Amino acid sequence: MPSSPAPHRVAIFVYDGVTLLDVAGPAEVFKEANRFGADYRIVLVSPTGEDVTSNLGFKIAVDGAVADETAADTYLVPGSDRHPRVRVPRYLAEAARVPAAGAGRVASICTGAFILAAAGLLDGKRATTHWKVTHELAARCPTCRVDPDAIYVRDGNTYTSAGVTAGIDLALALVEEDHGPDLTRRVARSLVVYLQRSGGQSQFSAPLQGPAPHTPALRKITDLVTANPQGNHSLGELAKHLNMSTRHLTRLFHDELHTTPARYVENIRFDLARALLDQGHTATQAATLAGFPSYESMRRVFSRKLAISPAAYQRRFSTARRDEPA
Repeated sequence: MPSSPAPHRVAIFVYDGVTLLDVAGPAEVFKEANRFGADYRIVLVSPTGEDVTSNLGFKIAVDGAVADETAADTYLVPGSDRHPRVRVPRYLAEAARVPAAGAGRVASICTGAFILAAAGLLDGKRATTHWKVTHELAARCPTCRVDPDAIYVRDGNTYTSAGVTAGIDLALALVEEDHGPDLTRRVARSLVVYLQRSGGQSQFSAPLQGPAPHTPALRKITDLVTANPQGNHSLGELAKHLNMSTRHLTRLFHDELHTTPARYVENIRFDLARALLDQGHTATQAATLAGFPSYESMRRVFSRKLAISPAAYQRRFSTARRDEPA
């Protein structure tokens, strides 16, 4: 009788302060896949082999130390909210590097990308992480090409994913690599999640506008458009309002905000439209109140920025409540 193939070994690296959902979400996907015919063996490893405490204060019992895990088929590195704020400790980066050397594929969940970067495992590669800290990851790993909108990124045998629940998306993608779409679809349905969600992680981000511009003239533009988004805010009208040339105004926007006046006005209207949709206004009402010339013009902006329509955005983010049957 031929022997059964060895189980696919999934090693998850845990440490004090690790985000519990980054661990549990992907683990649940692999466990659920086993119900439909997969054979994943999940092990938890820590830097020293001692149990750790998660970000929620819950203890996590581990199976051993990273030094003992030299042949993982899949090696997962979850994140922690500490690492975008402070440097990854050397011992943690070194510990993460040990099993990565012998793993078939290496993946990070959310800010686990910072640990991979500190271990030198993202050098010269494409990667992503939570949308809030993509700029920080790019600063710490200058040779890494950070994609701020991706749900997950694959570069060779290295995978990185966006914030928290994107670890579930990544785990589903890994299961699909191993077992194909049919089994993976059954797992997704069982867990009541999308097999592949539409759009990138930018649709979950905060409004695009940052702090007020430093230049007084640009602050006047922001105040003007926000107070009256339906007004005529063409380049010529904005320049006339400030009593300056269109060329000078365009240069101000480029030098400080790295955009054009028209795109800046569009961003303000876009942010306002998102807020109006969140408050329950219809898409047509939001387009009018936010100052878009038409619903279609607003829809094109949503499609370009979020890869979903205003109606789809509103269905996902306006409320978590489900109406009870009458």
